[in-house]
Amino acid sequence: MNYAGKRVLVTGGLGFIGSNLAVRLARDGARVTIIDSAVPGCGANWHNLTPCLTQISVIKDDICALFAHRKAIEGTEIVFNMAGEISHVNSMRDPVRDLQLNTTSQLCFLLALREICPGIRVVYASTRQVYGVPQFLPINESHPINPIDFNGIHKHAAASYHRLLTASGDIDASILRLTNIYGPRMALNIPEQGVLGHFFRRALLGQDIELFGDGKQVRDPVYVDDIVEAFLLAGARKGLPSPNMNVGGRDALSLEEIARILVAEGAGQLVYRPFPEGHKSIDIGSFSTDNSFIRETLGWEPRVPFASGARLTLAYYREHREHYLP
Repeated sequence: MNYAGKRVLVTGGLGFIGSNLAVRLARDGARVTIIDSAVPGCGANWHNLTPCLTQISVIKDDICALFAHRKAIEGTEIVFNMAGEISHVNSMRDPVRDLQLNTTSQLCFLLALREICPGIRVVYASTRQVYGVPQFLPINESHPINPIDFNGIHKHAAASYHRLLTASGDIDASILRLTNIYGPRMALNIPEQGVLGHFFRRALLGQDIELFGDGKQVRDPVYVDDIVEAFLLAGARKGLPSPNMNVGGRDALSLEEIARILVAEGAGQLVYRPFPEGHKSIDIGSFSTDNSFIRETLGWEPRVPFASGARLTLAYYREHREHYLP
């Protein structure tokens, strides 16, 4: 997993996961280029790159415009493809926007990439949402694909483009299906970016944490540093036996348990409320991940327990609060 000197492209690198990955790569000595269109509402934040900004080249443009930046992209050895919209609620409000960000742009990007960097290693950030309502837990890679919102449908389509172009030998892609991720550099000031971002924002402000329903829905939150490690391991391994890998947290916790940990770190109280209109229809209930395949294939497993990760996350935001909650 030696990235020193390697030329690496990170799409969506101004956002949450992409920026954490880009900073880690720069610190490891990689030659990092980011392409990010900074679409409002998707979490781009220049402060995310502060530790390594002078070491990273940033192209502010849509990934569809790859040919316009051909000279900057030629010679790239590995692509970490993090670009896209993550909000399930927003995808239901504006499915055409979600289609453009998560599907059309991805197809344009991959078709350009196969010409500029044929056979290149690509690791794509997909989502657990492609599975829809779980038929069994924990979910493994053989679980049926049945997304229940436009975001899940579009992310699955984009993953299918990666698989198709891998089968034809145009690129060499892996797809990481990610569960609920938290940690430094989340876009706390943007609504509908996920339940954990909402919880951490309220904890940072000392507000009550709202639970929809009874709070018994299970999630397996995973700290962003663990996610970065999974991407680095996947990027370093070519020709994996299967392109799809689940990446989830170490512990399955109810939303109520997650909220209580944050209450102990300075949030207000727990408040139980009915599901708002538009949320219940896309709620999948409980979810937990079977990480067996990625553990056996890449030797990856999540290491940070939620209580420890929550303290690290809140400490980061207390130091950099003006850049995330102005």
